[in-house]
Amino acid sequence: MKVLVVGGGGREHAIVWKLSQSPRVSKLYCAPGNGGIAALAECVDIAATDLDGMVQFAKDKQIDLTVVAPDDPLAMGMVDRLEQNGLRAFGPRQKAAEIEASKLFAKRLMKKYVIPTADYETFNEYDKAVEYLDRIDFPTVIKADGLALGKGVVIASSRDEAEKAIYEMMLAEKFGQAGKRILIEEFLTGPEVSMLVFTDGKTYEPMVSSQDHKRVYDNDRGPNTGGMGAFSPSPHYTPEIAAYVEKSIIKPTINAMRCEGRPFQGVLYFGLILTDSGPKVLEYNARFGDPETQVVLPRLETDLLDIMEAVVDQRLDEVKVSWSDQAAACVVLASKGYPGSYQTGCPIEIKEKPGCFIFHSGTKKTGQGFVTNGGRVLGVTAMGNSLEEAVEKAYGQVESICFEGMHYRRDIGKK
Repeated sequence: MKVLVVGGGGREHAIVWKLSQSPRVSKLYCAPGNGGIAALAECVDIAATDLDGMVQFAKDKQIDLTVVAPDDPLAMGMVDRLEQNGLRAFGPRQKAAEIEASKLFAKRLMKKYVIPTADYETFNEYDKAVEYLDRIDFPTVIKADGLALGKGVVIASSRDEAEKAIYEMMLAEKFGQAGKRILIEEFLTGPEVSMLVFTDGKTYEPMVSSQDHKRVYDNDRGPNTGGMGAFSPSPHYTPEIAAYVEKSIIKPTINAMRCEGRPFQGVLYFGLILTDSGPKVLEYNARFGDPETQVVLPRLETDLLDIMEAVVDQRLDEVKVSWSDQAAACVVLASKGYPGSYQTGCPIEIKEKPGCFIFHSGTKKTGQGFVTNGGRVLGVTAMGNSLEEAVEKAYGQVESICFEGMHYRRDIGKK
């Protein structure tokens, strides 16, 4: 089979890496891809958001399956367009992808179907949002309604911080149109867990649990990022909690989407917080998470292509999905200045160690080797018989990588 993966980050590198292990894959393409992905797939210079270009390429090359991985093309309806042209695609259609593309849609869905989540208010006007701050306790959570590369969430510990966040989103347009409408949400406390599931719209298959590290600095300090590292499994996600989440959150969400005429086929991501009053939903994503994918897929023992085809054909119940008992940890290496402005083009020195996976997020291959080409540059993943062993191996590999301004968290998997 000829398979095309849409995207060019660390998540896509992990997907391409896992698909390359399938004996049924005869040719892999990735658009646009990156320097590291080029070792496994033919990279094609088509932007992930270029719907016309992607459809034409898939038709010209007679692609058997297109895997749409990033949030933007899903929200734009790339899967719909591919299907309208007689092409098979893995990922939710546009109406289903709105569960991530609009936080307000997701909140209203949870309220209607009694799925546990934080209380919230939504605002289209700056003045009314600021006035509301006088009636709430702090800390509070300010969220851009639309897609903002995982950075559109601010935990404000004071009224001044909240007002600044509202100004940046609504008036300064820090996140463009995504911040024109915002949500001000109740602040919840407890361990956070990422749960991803494969679903064909009717049945679902949970993946192994994982935990992301969103803040840029150690001890969860600094601004939110797209993710500075992850580990799997989460020690907090006990069998008892898993059973509750499936009954009260996962099944109701999948059923709700079907009842709303938006059946969800693909990977549905549940960002959970385990509060004293039980697990609640922080957010949904309509695709694999990044960097959670880099610790979840290395533990997958079943052929990923078999699972994806079963999702597309709505026969997921026929596939047995198996997982390794080993733990995995991923440390993200970022450019100086990330998640703010950063420079690119810095040479990268890599001395690979056995037993580690280096997933490229923002790199470019030149005649002299790899150079930085993004905010998050590399994701270093390792597996072990325990989380401690996986973390130790990952940081051992990190010590053998160098580029100007490189920074990373030193506490991945330790909280």
